Amino acid sequence: MTLSPTQLPSSAVDAATWASAHETLKRDLIDLIRIRSVNPPDPPGAELDAARAIGDWLIDVGIVPEILEPVPGRGSVIARVRGDGTGGDPLLLLSHLDVVPAPPDRWTHDPFSGDTADGYIWGRGAIDMKSMIALQLGVLRRLAAEARAAGRDPASDPIPGLRRDILFACTADEEAGGKDGAGWMIEHRPEALQAIGALSECGGASVAAAGRRFYPIGIGEKGYCVYRITISGTWGHASMPRDDNAAVRAATVIARMAVPGTPRLTEPVRQLFEDASAVLDPAQRELLAAITGDDPGRSEAALRSLCDPSIARATRAVLRDTISPDVVNAGVKYNVIPGEATVIIDCRVLPGTTEPQMRAEVERRLGDLAEVCTVELIIAADPVVAPTDTDLYAHIRDAVLAHDPDALPVPVMIPLATDAKHLIKLGVPSYGFAPIRMDASERILDKYHAVDERVSVDALRWGLPVLYDVVRAVCG
Repeated sequence: MTLSPTQLPSSAVDAATWASAHETLKRDLIDLIRIRSVNPPDPPGAELDAARAIGDWLIDVGIVPEILEPVPGRGSVIARVRGDGTGGDPLLLLSHLDVVPAPPDRWTHDPFSGDTADGYIWGRGAIDMKSMIALQLGVLRRLAAEARAAGRDPASDPIPGLRRDILFACTADEEAGGKDGAGWMIEHRPEALQAIGALSECGGASVAAAGRRFYPIGIGEKGYCVYRITISGTWGHASMPRDDNAAVRAATVIARMAVPGTPRLTEPVRQLFEDASAVLDPAQRELLAAITGDDPGRSEAALRSLCDPSIARATRAVLRDTISPDVVNAGVKYNVIPGEATVIIDCRVLPGTTEPQMRAEVERRLGDLAEVCTVELIIAADPVVAPTDTDLYAHIRDAVLAHDPDALPVPVMIPLATDAKHLIKLGVPSYGFAPIRMDASERILDKYHAVDERVSVDALRWGLPVLYDVVRAVCG
């Protein structure tokens, strides 16, 4: 069902109130960017500082937070706002506090300044994912204000019009696997995450492709297996080169691992292509079908024709298991032939591929070098897929269409990993939905972990009422 703008909960909020909420959202995001919550911790304790800052903002609007610190300096913040209890399990708003390192070289603005320039807020975390924290906080601030306007205490009384509770969890350590954040909470505080579903990162930002504007909704993510390959050789003097130089063998291993795998169409990607096909013209539909065809050359040509390079890379990644050699170590001195080398590879696996199957593929690629190599598993996690036949997914789709009728919301599987890996242990489906409407020239995938990470102020202004409407629809 497509809602008209006048049917949306956000339409009952006057323009001046939304304008004020947008200014507060900007301030929240800038203040969060200025907290250097880098993972690994630099400086130690910054994640806890960010959790405490968010906790203070929640207290200011009458919501009672709880700060969790399972490891000194690694802080998460949780909170609950209440419905009247008639709507079933809560909805979870999930985000993470930590960001990846950002050496300032080559940045246009200091990555931890939160500068506003050219219509953007700049800094590490602007996309991944402090903007989502600010959006979620904006929704909680609005709901708390509505409770106070009705003479209710948002710390304990039901929010007017809500039938189910809303859980808020902003966690530490997601960028390093989440062991000290969502992972710890699953083991020790599962009630803080147990929900009908979660709204989190990696979805909701518009992308332009094939002349259309799409809003990917994250319904799944690939699993991962990280391996350390140790390659043996023979130590010797570099003045007398030899074939069993471990560094030379490592180069061969890297080349073999980097060969693209065989494409395989999974159900989430089939759904994406089916939904996209419905709005494309016949020629574009033919190109879309060619992407998963048997002709690699035609598949590549179709990708280049339909998609920009960043979307093409992501599409290739979700059509196959991938292997990326990322860390290489060999040698002790320029004139010593190394007798040992190590290569660490990051394997991302589709639904249906198990860790033993991925290991077998790595060993197959080693070929004749397998006898001089050992393969050690460092860390692994299974793929995650959420259903699309839920009320939560339908409310997300309907809200996007109501705010942008010319767009197409589509389900996507992302190639990277999030805290959804932990939620699945509780049976909680996670949907990537951080709604921002981007200019057609912008490439959201190129901003993750990148130099000059930034988010448009206008994109956030569009997204706040959209997220508010989804939360209201799911919980009302």
